[in-house]
Amino acid sequence: MQEVQIGIIGFGTVGAGVAEALLKNGGLIAKRTGFLPVLKKIADIDVTRDRGVALPKGILTTDYKEITDSDEIQIVVELVGGKTFAKDVILRALRNGKSVVTANKALLAAYGKELFAVAAENGADIGFEASVGGGIPCIKAIREGLVCNHVKSILGILNGTCNYILTKMEKEHAAFEDVLRAAQANGYAEANPALDVDGFDTAHKAAVLGSLVFGRWFTSEDFQVEGIRNVTTMDIESAGAMGYKIKLLAILKEHEGKVQIGVHPALVPAHSLLGSVNDVYNAVWVDADVVGKTMYYGRGAGRQATASAVVADITDIGLNLVNRCARRIPAFPQYDDYMEMASEDSYNGRFYIRLQVKDIPGVMSAVTGILARHDISLASVNQKESEEDDNVSMILLTHRANEGRLHAAIQEIAKLPEILSSPVVFHIEDAV
Repeated sequence: MQEVQIGIIGFGTVGAGVAEALLKNGGLIAKRTGFLPVLKKIADIDVTRDRGVALPKGILTTDYKEITDSDEIQIVVELVGGKTFAKDVILRALRNGKSVVTANKALLAAYGKELFAVAAENGADIGFEASVGGGIPCIKAIREGLVCNHVKSILGILNGTCNYILTKMEKEHAAFEDVLRAAQANGYAEANPALDVDGFDTAHKAAVLGSLVFGRWFTSEDFQVEGIRNVTTMDIESAGAMGYKIKLLAILKEHEGKVQIGVHPALVPAHSLLGSVNDVYNAVWVDADVVGKTMYYGRGAGRQATASAVVADITDIGLNLVNRCARRIPAFPQYDDYMEMASEDSYNGRFYIRLQVKDIPGVMSAVTGILARHDISLASVNQKESEEDDNVSMILLTHRANEGRLHAAIQEIAKLPEILSSPVVFHIEDAV
């Protein structure tokens, strides 16, 4: 049986999971594919710490070049993370004619165009299934399963930490900061949680998805990114009373030949498929012109889930190698007639607005008057009493409105002397 030699650079949580999966189920892969994946080398700066994986002797090294420069190794798995050393590792491997598998969404979002150009020049593949959705095979489903479809929109719950926090806030009626501390104590959130809770991790994944389906390269600098720090228990309870749940969404849409991408907290119907995704789970909801609406659901992170996606890429590339058909499926097709980014002024949708205001006569008419001047009509208005006797919270739901006009109205409302804190605005996604 033909063998494919594999080297792993980065022996952390995911690297250990990939090694374990290859050693445990390499025979199963061989039965299903006709080739045997062989783990040849693992490189890491620390080769003494026990990762809970029994490895063959001589497999560990501290020199990554034993992998990138090896004449035997055919697939290099980059699992070190970051955007500097990881980029150097991948470029070195590609220029040495080796295919690469990575879970590094931040690197792909920033330098994907360069990396895939080098891969093409050297006849190599880059597998990146694990970069979005962890163990969910959403990349393969979109790229291959939906190949005859024009994707109209994607809504993604793509960060397990944020989804865990929002779920706990809902179930325990607890404040964001309290749930965040508990999530950190339980290992669901990093000591510095900014990458997750401020939306940047989701933005990297949104950039990868946008580049995949819309025929041009996007980076996370191309669109608005908002995290979940402004979500309060009042927002979650108010949304629940109206039949919604709040999720941090990657939102990708095609509208009149232009692309709309953003990361925002958003209200989704509580009984919808996306509304049912709780705790650390991820989901990618896709609306396409031929198949219609589909959703891909599962664990979005963790040792075993991410390892499953990495090994799937190893297997795909291994099949390409043994059948001499590298670059069988273009990863990011670049269209000559690629779509431009739509401006904020072109987006129309429904919105949730929370205002903290002084409890005095005339505030409501001042707010609604400003909204009316900007052509924003309201579907509902609710007033929530505050612990402070002299102020209240106003919860407003709009009808479909232009986002540019809404933001102009909100800026004007924020200047009213009766407004006590910055207004909060969330998207509403009813289509799911």
